[in-house]
Amino acid sequence: MSATTRMIAAATIAPLCLAMTACSGAGQAPAADPAQDQTLTVWAWDPNFNIYALTEAEKIYRETHPDFRLDIVETPWDDLQPKLTTIAQAGQTDQLPDIFLMQNYSFEKNVVNYPDIFSPIDGAALDFDEFPASVVASSTVDGAHYGVPFDSGTAITALRTDVLAQAGYTIDDFTDITWEDFIAKGKDVLAATGMPLLSTTSGNSDLVMMIMGSAGAGLFDAQGAPTIAGNDTLLDVAAIYKELIDSGVLVIVNSWDEYIGSFVNGSVAGTMNGVWIAASIQTAQDQAGQWAITNVPRLDSAPAATNYTSNGGSSWAISANANVDLATDFLASTFAGSVDFYNTILPKSGAIANWTPAAGAPAYTEPQEFFGGQAIYAQVVDYGGKVPTAPTGVYHTEGRDAVNTALTKIADGGDPVQAFAEAQATVEFAMK
Repeated sequence: MSATTRMIAAATIAPLCLAMTACSGAGQAPAADPAQDQTLTVWAWDPNFNIYALTEAEKIYRETHPDFRLDIVETPWDDLQPKLTTIAQAGQTDQLPDIFLMQNYSFEKNVVNYPDIFSPIDGAALDFDEFPASVVASSTVDGAHYGVPFDSGTAITALRTDVLAQAGYTIDDFTDITWEDFIAKGKDVLAATGMPLLSTTSGNSDLVMMIMGSAGAGLFDAQGAPTIAGNDTLLDVAAIYKELIDSGVLVIVNSWDEYIGSFVNGSVAGTMNGVWIAASIQTAQDQAGQWAITNVPRLDSAPAATNYTSNGGSSWAISANANVDLATDFLASTFAGSVDFYNTILPKSGAIANWTPAAGAPAYTEPQEFFGGQAIYAQVVDYGGKVPTAPTGVYHTEGRDAVNTALTKIADGGDPVQAFAEAQATVEFAMK
């Protein structure tokens, strides 16, 4: 690291030190004995979701550990990642919390680039087989576990059953189908009702990545090399994406707010996304009872095609500065060990478990009136166990950004082969 870089890092870290009790310095009391200290500091975002879940986990753990406390520091993801980067580059691991939340898509990149900020998680302390293999893989590097999965990104197809009925269809007609079937039926719905089935934002690769993931395919090989150019599966998916747009079954909007508004205001008959989208769907109270969910279409051409995929999700990391034994036991006893915990947090926060035993909790098996009486949460946990593992790679974010640009060109009539070749070149340049 250059002297200039060190100065920049130090200047960035200085204000962090003032706000974080983990910083050392003159005039501070000696650090508590880790063996006696029963407080864990945690960085996480979203008071109504992740932080609410932490407070409930703390209550459960205190039932058997009465001196236990969590010091929760609300830290938006857009702030958390730069903090981690700055601390890692400056070598100031004593400024880390005990536990921090990490987006699954960023986990591998952070572990590979900044291994000194993480503590591996003892596989004997909790059963990783009780989580979907595809989710566990996102925080597993060189055979070592670095994350405890939390919220689910398992994908659903959510559709308006009253709109489908106008075209003579039910939700069963969209279950376990191919994309060819989906587009054909989407055209029928459009002709009968004037409503597209889906919407997405301009240049957003989420839908394309979900389709890729359903076949266990990605943008990188197992060694982390980009496979965007000449990727037959990606070309097939791009053709589906283009046909969805050209047929009118998929409509492109300009922003996230417009995307949410498209199905909440009734201009689009459904959506396909991670299950967390259910919270937004349910804001349309006038549509209660008129929605249902099912799995996603599968690729016609891919040998490994399934009807299951994911988008999003996060996992808990234990830092190199942690009381590792206490942090591990806390996570193992709550996020990876308590049905009561997940039964408590689901109704209020909509936090759906990746931990598969939670599917038996009453809150998961209860029929949801908004979704026509479906027990959608148990259904989603079942879906999650069937999502194939797809390689991501350290440069996954750069790959997605490059594919976003390519998709915009393709949607405007550009040559997919050329667009993806340019995307490959962009990623290769970023990797130098």
